[in-house]
Amino acid sequence: MEAAQVWDACMEAHKAARLTHAPWPGRDALQKTTKGRFALHSQSVQMIVAAFLANIETTHKLRQSHPHMQMKYPWRTKRFYPVKWPAQAVSKEHGRVVLPMGKHRPSLVLLIDLPETSGACSLVWNNGFELHVCVEIAQAEKAPGTAQATVDLGEIHLAAVTTNTGAAMIVTGRGIRSLKHLRSKQLGKIAKKQSRCKKYSRRWKKLQRAKNKQCRRSERRIRDVRHKATRQVIDFCVEHQVGTLFIGNPHGVRDKNNGRHHNQRMALWEYGKDIDYLTHKSKAAHIMSFSGSERGTSSRCPVCGHRHKPKGRNWACRHCQFSGHRDLVGSVNMHQLSFGFARDVSSFLHVSTSAWLVQAK
Repeated sequence: MEAAQVWDACMEAHKAARLTHAPWPGRDALQKTTKGRFALHSQSVQMIVAAFLANIETTHKLRQSHPHMQMKYPWRTKRFYPVKWPAQAVSKEHGRVVLPMGKHRPSLVLLIDLPETSGACSLVWNNGFELHVCVEIAQAEKAPGTAQATVDLGEIHLAAVTTNTGAAMIVTGRGIRSLKHLRSKQLGKIAKKQSRCKKYSRRWKKLQRAKNKQCRRSERRIRDVRHKATRQVIDFCVEHQVGTLFIGNPHGVRDKNNGRHHNQRMALWEYGKDIDYLTHKSKAAHIMSFSGSERGTSSRCPVCGHRHKPKGRNWACRHCQFSGHRDLVGSVNMHQLSFGFARDVSSFLHVSTSAWLVQAK
């Protein structure tokens, strides 16, 4: 809450300058405005000021380059905001982390071990306090190679990857589906008990805490499985010397109304997070990645171009008798869509596809 007040002070100063057509306050002016007013470490206040100015700069650029978005400068007051500490303010000693809160105020002491390469820290609320730590890791100095690959994201199989060298891999997402199904069943049982209670009663609040606890636990497990699955995709690309990666965006699939059960599965499909995780990990591996539409790639034969709606996980063409895994066919067709040339599928007719089942332990 104290960090949110720092943000609000910066927002009010910037808003007043805009309304009076005065020069916008810069870093020095905002730091002078917020100096000594809040119960936070001075460097924590400076990091909030820096984050606010970065927001102003990004908004200014978007208003010029994309006026149709009608972006607004920060105007709404915040109640909470993450507290940040730079690397030079964090002390690590004897299995504990000391986060200063300013002069004449007790510091936050956490009994955890951080690696030697850790730096800046942030205290974030995500249905419970989380400590986010920046850790320096060794990265590749150049791209693994010059090969090209495409990724077909799916709800049953999280990712199907093919390269222009004839390699392919499927990472299944059934582990994530089972965790989401378990979460829905457990939340349904708690909601049934809660419906028999008076709202905001003692038992109702107890059941609500149980629901929140279950949601947080499921979220952590799903996040862990998603990290492992996307890591296997990037490791596969590094192994086969991929330098450019196309990630298909299946946004059009969600817009179709195919019944209540199917719509519920589509609503729980978090393909946006899969794209973010793959983009972040590919950047760390020096693999150039980009995303785009994959419309029509799963319904077209990669050999003769015949179109029909497939049933099941095996894609069988009615004209040329080509057959292959449905998700791999979609990934193969993406090569023409993303790189502008048709992929020779002869190497995929007898390809040995590796499939890893990613499950939560």
